Amino acid sequence: MLKGHQSWLFHRKPKLVSAAAVVGPFEGRGPLADDFDIIHGDSLLEQASWEKAERTMLEEAANVAIERAGITKEQVHFYVGGDLLNQITSSGYAARTLTIPYLGVFGACSTSMESLALASYMVATGGAKHALAATSSHNSSAEKQFRYPTEYGSQKPPSAQYTVTGAGAAVVAEAGSGPSIASATIGRVVDMGIKDPFNMGAAMAPAAVDTITAHFRDLQVGPDHYDLIVTGDLAQVGHSIAEELLDKHGVPIHKTRFKDCGMMIYDYEKQMVQAGGSGCACSAVVTYGHLLKKLRKGELRRILVVATGALHSPVAMQQGESIPGIAHAVALEAESEEERTGKD
Repeated sequence: MLKGHQSWLFHRKPKLVSAAAVVGPFEGRGPLADDFDIIHGDSLLEQASWEKAERTMLEEAANVAIERAGITKEQVHFYVGGDLLNQITSSGYAARTLTIPYLGVFGACSTSMESLALASYMVATGGAKHALAATSSHNSSAEKQFRYPTEYGSQKPPSAQYTVTGAGAAVVAEAGSGPSIASATIGRVVDMGIKDPFNMGAAMAPAAVDTITAHFRDLQVGPDHYDLIVTGDLAQVGHSIAEELLDKHGVPIHKTRFKDCGMMIYDYEKQMVQAGGSGCACSAVVTYGHLLKKLRKGELRRILVVATGALHSPVAMQQGESIPGIAHAVALEAESEEERTGKD
């Protein structure tokens, strides 16, 4: 199963049998609105705090994904999840409600693919029959923790990003209907000395490139192996840097479509989100909402989702530390004609 130095090639490919994407009102006004399962009209969700609202969205996404898989919570062996808040509290408290054996992970905004990769590994090795991968973020809870509270009204530079309010969850199973999880590449921490919390794209772009090149090297494939390669939340600034770095590494990224979830989720002309979206939910809701539907419809055959994360903290920033980046990649494949025909 180990392929090369840092990738897993799943010979018994697990199935992504169901998923759910829950978002807030601002995301519901974006171009991907039709692909989300639940769009809330109020970012507080009638809760007492932003943090409780985020946890509620995470629980909703998990419950919808489990129900859509046609199973009960008791049939899910493990829940792998994380978020941006201190001590990944949204995920931990959601696990309290779900009562599913829980593994908490932290990859910042890369958590969507980190959790999916680990859940897939469990299922592929016989460690679980069903595993849940889920993550969340909330604009107001993240801004309060990492930058300035929304109420403060701080102005932001064009390189800043807008944290997505939402939650995404997926159920991975040994067999069933849905896209296959073909492989995963676990990223290394890359730190180029960026210290500006309003320029996260620049901090994360080198890690995205490192993981993409490692994936190609380990699996001995090129960009044209995929119909789409999508990064997590580099947004405009980071995505352009990634393109330049891939070119310098001699990677012909032009042979496929190369996009970014942070650039896909919002309408730049109308929503004023600076460089684009970010947050754990950014790649999660775009993948589990928009991209999975394209795979199921056969509009995409193979995609590589490279979720990116900044592993800084308020404490580290106050001590003058730079921002380490990381990226994890998961390859998804649409069902073949034989698989669809066999189920019919």
